[in-house]
Amino acid sequence: MKLVLALIIPALLVVLFTRVTYNLYVGTGLAVALILVSIFKGHGNEWFVIVVDVLSLVIGFLYARKMVGKFK
Repeated sequence: MKLVLALIIPALLVVLFTRVTYNLYVGTGLAVALILVSIFKGHGNEWFVIVVDVLSLVIGFLYARKMVGKFK
């Protein structure tokens, strides 16, 4: 269950925050901050969950960059 959430949630957070703030880097920074807090709180202690989180953040960043390109 943690792997499925780790694959979906970070990418959605990046896209959502980018959509709300209209800034790719602010959206990515907010998503990274939330993921780091959840890891420090103990929700992602396994190394493979952290790797999947980072992979999902990258995928979300690439999709949000494409989305921001359509705005301009």
